Amino acid sequence: MRAGVELSNTEFPDEELRREQEFVDGLYARVDALRGDTETSVADALAQGDKPMQARLERDILVAERSGLLAALNAVDGSLCFGRIDLTSGAGHHIGRIGLRADDAERTPVLIDWRADVARPFYLATGHTPLGLRRRRHISTDGRTVTALHDEILDLGDRERTGHEDPSGDAVLLAALDAARTGRMHDIVQTIQAEQDEIIRAPHRGILVVEGGPGTGKTAVALHRAAYLLYEHRELLAKRAVLIVGPNPAFLGYIGEVLPSLGETGVLLATVGELFPGVKATAADTPEAAAVKGRADMADVLAAVVRDRQALPDPVIAIEHDREVLMLDEGLVAVARERTRAAKLPHNAAREHFEGHILNTLTELYAERVGTDPYDGSSLLDPADITQIRDELAENPEVWAAIDQLWPRITPQRLVADFLAEPEGYVGDADAAAIRRPVTRRWTVADIPLLDEAAELLGEDDRLARARAEREREQQVAYAQGVLDVSYASRTYEFDDKDDEASEVLSAHDIIDAERFAERQEEDDHRSAAERAAADRTWAFGHIIVDEAQELSPMAWRLLMRRSPTRSMTLVGDPVQTAEAAGVGSWQDILAPFVEDRWEHTHLGVNYRTPAEIMELAAAVVRAEHPDFEPPSSVRSTGVRPWIRASAADELPAAVAKAVAELTPAEGRLAVIAPRDLHRRLAAHLDGVTAGEEPDLTRTVVLLDPRQSKGLEFDSVLVVEPSRYGTSDLYVALTRATQRLGVLHTGTLPDGLRQAAATP
Repeated sequence: MRAGVELSNTEFPDEELRREQEFVDGLYARVDALRGDTETSVADALAQGDKPMQARLERDILVAERSGLLAALNAVDGSLCFGRIDLTSGAGHHIGRIGLRADDAERTPVLIDWRADVARPFYLATGHTPLGLRRRRHISTDGRTVTALHDEILDLGDRERTGHEDPSGDAVLLAALDAARTGRMHDIVQTIQAEQDEIIRAPHRGILVVEGGPGTGKTAVALHRAAYLLYEHRELLAKRAVLIVGPNPAFLGYIGEVLPSLGETGVLLATVGELFPGVKATAADTPEAAAVKGRADMADVLAAVVRDRQALPDPVIAIEHDREVLMLDEGLVAVARERTRAAKLPHNAAREHFEGHILNTLTELYAERVGTDPYDGSSLLDPADITQIRDELAENPEVWAAIDQLWPRITPQRLVADFLAEPEGYVGDADAAAIRRPVTRRWTVADIPLLDEAAELLGEDDRLARARAEREREQQVAYAQGVLDVSYASRTYEFDDKDDEASEVLSAHDIIDAERFAERQEEDDHRSAAERAAADRTWAFGHIIVDEAQELSPMAWRLLMRRSPTRSMTLVGDPVQTAEAAGVGSWQDILAPFVEDRWEHTHLGVNYRTPAEIMELAAAVVRAEHPDFEPPSSVRSTGVRPWIRASAADELPAAVAKAVAELTPAEGRLAVIAPRDLHRRLAAHLDGVTAGEEPDLTRTVVLLDPRQSKGLEFDSVLVVEPSRYGTSDLYVALTRATQRLGVLHTGTLPDGLRQAAATP
């Protein structure tokens, strides 16, 4: 297959379609061949069985790489190639979701990855700055079939025409914006705009803040930036993985197919409520409780809770040992505690030091009691005697009961649960009333950063785990030795007919010892970096992307900064949309505690999703409180104005059902956005509509509350009871629609909507 494209005049546009179809057919033939070769190589590698350690490592690397390639090939099967650039030099390149090379000696490129530098003019070239291009072609496909071509002439002196010219150059973008929604976000790789491309390809260093209002594509930009960074820094990020943090499970489901469609699968998507391994947030906080738990000073509160678990006797602890009673009083334990704290280790990790200090103290007490000469006060014990006494005390259960009382091992779950059950004395009375709850096994999203903070303060006493691992290792070696012994006992011999002498046949016991034999039985870890990261609280990610970043609490930011010691992050959000009571909102307030002013800020100002008619209404809501507010500028107008209607309270469910029937598009999706406490009543009047924490966004009609709708988009939206939303929540709800918007209310409208409703 050729690397470039030969250009020629033709009077028949269908000839252009035919040529592009032949090219695309060739691409898919290459993909199918690569897929078959990759599947075979993975199967062959896994079938190799036992190998030396180095060979096993090389095999595992090959399996991981080939499995990743296979996943990428499977994911980009639709719309593999979407563009072509023709250069003034006469050369040309096709642009696609992944790069492909021909199966020839030169490994000739036949499809250029959209992230490669040579593809960048496809996104940046204009008639004023053509960047060496004479034509840019957008190729539309349905599966493996080319359906349309859209050509932009960038060299105005070039008279060659194909019959597929797009005078405005916006046909593909507008078609994508007007297309019916499916309940899943699509990539924008074919329609990336210049301002978006600058952010996607921004240098991989430090923290980049991407601010943009509704519909500016900031989420899509962040996801494409993740794909770009994985392409540019494959070796680093493939090992460390990329973490993408979203506001809720519905949002993660909505964006879940974007990166695979770009050929990237090594990414972990999670909410804050899923970032403490072994715990998933399933309960809900009141706004007041979430705000208290999210404050930065909760780190100091938890530190105080931990210190209070490092107790002193009240007044003494008596320990009986060998008919002697040893008294641990407050002064003796205070010395041991301060010496342990001086090591500046986490609580559980420091326990070994505390144990040593207490054992030394008890040894001194006992030695003084039984080993002092009554006449001159000299010691009658030598060092060996002292060591024996210490060893005997270490076997006394009363000693360990005292240590457990004074410096207990604590899990993060136990520490946080106990604190929330009795927060008095650590926070003010009003805050204590807000967060107090009985000990439970259910956790909220705001609890997860507290658990993570507790885990940092407590650390881990891994002596038991290490001892258990060593015992298991010894058992494996013993078992392996038993197998080799059986092999030796069952050895066989060969007889040489020539000299009638027997020689032993080489067997396993001749070429391997028990330890190496046991190593070969250890299970290989074939998990991806993202899978391993999900199970490891201390994992340091190569890059972190946070969507709706303005909503996160200071405690959540402490958790995320631990996951990114290099501070390599892309933060996406809009302070105007801050709705969570614990949300910080201000970028400076978020970042100053961690990086001071060492971060970059960029802004997206064009609204690609929301029609001007809908954006005008949403902006009026914000301007009622902030008269100087300027929304992002919409690129399109539908000519359809939003409507606002009143309903009697007892007729609201029926009115919603009627409005849904009116607004539901022939193709696409409709969202009913209503307060959570109305969902059950409304769902009963809507056929096939359910409500819940993780709604099925692929259904034609979906029922959400305002917070669930963050980051999502629908063809039509019905907003119910807007007066019950805060300004930011209402602004979010009103800006989810790409085509039509309706508002139903039973009471007084918020100021911005009331003024709009009064306007003819």
